[in-house]
Amino acid sequence: MAGHSKWANRVHRKTRQDARRSKIFSKYSRAIMVAAREGGGNPDHNPTLRSLIDQASAAEMPKDNIEYAIQRGLGEVEGVEFEAVRYEGYGPGGVAMLIECVTDNNQRTVAEIRNIMSKRDGKMSGAGSVTWMFEQKGVIAIPRDHADYDEIFLAAAEAGAEDVVDDDEDYWEVRTAMEDYHAVLEALREAGIEYERAELSMIPTSTIEVPDDSAGKLLRLLEDLEDHDDVQHVYANFEVSDEALEAFEAESGN
Repeated sequence: MAGHSKWANRVHRKTRQDARRSKIFSKYSRAIMVAAREGGGNPDHNPTLRSLIDQASAAEMPKDNIEYAIQRGLGEVEGVEFEAVRYEGYGPGGVAMLIECVTDNNQRTVAEIRNIMSKRDGKMSGAGSVTWMFEQKGVIAIPRDHADYDEIFLAAAEAGAEDVVDDDEDYWEVRTAMEDYHAVLEALREAGIEYERAELSMIPTSTIEVPDDSAGKLLRLLEDLEDHDDVQHVYANFEVSDEALEAFEAESGN
């Protein structure tokens, strides 16, 4: 079965291969601005900012762009004000969804997200309706051909990792408590273990198996949301069959 982690790795691969780099950099810039404004501009004291800087750097976003976004967030440079917002809802099959956005116009964004949800048989719900189904964790995805399980487990566990998950045939996934995320990431770097995705994420505490006849609708909804300019992350508590995921990828040409 394929779930949120496998989908997140797929989205990350697609993003790295995406030719629309200006769109990717714009999303990181907005998120960095908000993180700096809310938690300060020193990444050593702002875990969210540090994680975003790592991700933006891995996506080859120029250092000057990152520094400019931090300055914008701190108010040192004038510009449009952005805010972080979270929408909650349900997708096909009753899948719980958290949609994290950064926007300069909440009314416009919520209307557009509601429209996307409605077109794909989803629906918005009230604040707090699904958040309780998720918990924040550090997530580090390592391609299986970069290191073996024992090597990863020893380095990660010693630094405080909670688990090394075996849900994706292409990746090992290290999970950590939020406060241990950077220590574990640093330990993996020092061990010479190369990772492909590293971020603070919302992990579902339980999942729903979506039947194959509904899986395509759900995956199209996720893809439409991920493609929206204001959307930073979409988290969902689903499991679909590998056959349904492969059929969707073949249909989408991904």
